[in-house]
Amino acid sequence: MATLFALRRQNDIPSLFYFFQAALSRRSVSSSSSRIITTSRERTRSSSSSSWVPAEQVVTGSLSGVKNVSKLVPPSSTTTNNNNNNSGAAKKNEARLLVSGPDATGIVASFAQLLFGHGCGIVDCTSESSEEDDHDTVVVKENSVRLKHHGRMFFQRILFDYSNIQVERSVVENEIESMCKKFGMESQLSWGDRRRTMAIFVSKYDHCLWELLLRHRAGELLCDIPLILSNHEDLRPVAETFNIPYQVFPITKGTKSDQEQIQLELLQEKNVDLLVLARYMQVLTPPFCNSFHNRIINIHHSFLPAFMGGMPYHRAHERGVKLIGATAHYATMDLDQGPIIEQDILRVSHRDDVKDLVRKGRTLEKNVLVSAVKAHLEDRIIVHRNKCIGLSSLAMCVLWCPVEYEYEGGTLDKRRMDESTSEIESNAMTNPPNAKQTRIHALFRELK
Repeated sequence: MATLFALRRQNDIPSLFYFFQAALSRRSVSSSSSRIITTSRERTRSSSSSSWVPAEQVVTGSLSGVKNVSKLVPPSSTTTNNNNNNSGAAKKNEARLLVSGPDATGIVASFAQLLFGHGCGIVDCTSESSEEDDHDTVVVKENSVRLKHHGRMFFQRILFDYSNIQVERSVVENEIESMCKKFGMESQLSWGDRRRTMAIFVSKYDHCLWELLLRHRAGELLCDIPLILSNHEDLRPVAETFNIPYQVFPITKGTKSDQEQIQLELLQEKNVDLLVLARYMQVLTPPFCNSFHNRIINIHHSFLPAFMGGMPYHRAHERGVKLIGATAHYATMDLDQGPIIEQDILRVSHRDDVKDLVRKGRTLEKNVLVSAVKAHLEDRIIVHRNKCIGLSSLAMCVLWCPVEYEYEGGTLDKRRMDESTSEIESNAMTNPPNAKQTRIHALFRELK
């Protein structure tokens, strides 16, 4: 428990993640704790004799003062974890099924029975339903009978193990398609047997790029990054540090369409599944956006829909805001108006000038972007109209729980999880929480 409290005080989220993952999977906490302590010390090590510079020195988004860029990255032997068992991320022989459509009785039971009938076991299941909207009527056909569902929609994510599947995959796919037609729903099935590929677009700001590449090296983003594209040469040293190809496409008003066509051909050649605009300071054309519909994640440095477009920090400072934010959303033809995936905010005051807002906002930007990318890679997002439905399980939120967990034989007692939710709410009544804890309590009530 001392290790847990130490990591919480240091706000060492990656190490907390490994700690709870070790506990939830019934592995020995003692062996994991030694790795956590080592990792934590390595992250905070800053002596002159150190062989590498901690990543915390990069959060300001500047390479100034660093002579050898390669020292910014810890050795791969201490950070790379190819067997990282992220909760919610598909393991070997685990598939993810997303279904969405009009709410009706029997949806959950039907899909569960379908999978069970073919020897598949459900590992995790998360569902959400929207509130009823009389102004939006969905009509589906079932046996030539028109059923009216007054806007109430159902969304579900099923993570299932197909190690003992008794039929060909195509049989399961066809039956899922038939079941979706019966309920008037849409589905997305990923068997998890192919790592997705992600390309990163950048300009001159490097803080989001560093965060993505460091998290990827640490095994938190389960994908391959075959290339980084930019309209400037400035960030080539960062890409070379991680041995990732870096290609530059200078863009002007006259050459934009031609350059984007070359980029699209390159992305198709690399079989890229996801594009991440890590402070890429160019507006994509409609044909480019349509080529990767709901597969382009952009980070905008304001709390949308406030301060769309350029110079949001300057406009926020002129307006005298008391909160700044960052928003990760899918890029669409309408600038900064795509479905919002993730957001976060930070309190500021009249004492902060524009430089302070930019400096404080960088931390928000990189964390929000990583959260959005991670959710997309784990198939936790269903886009409904212009909204993103986030499907997260309670197990994913144990990290943020400010509750002491009891241990038996060095492992976390899962029976305590339900009790802890009640403890959080009761403690909140007796001990007034701070702003961060308030968000935690609200999150647990929502997931409960």
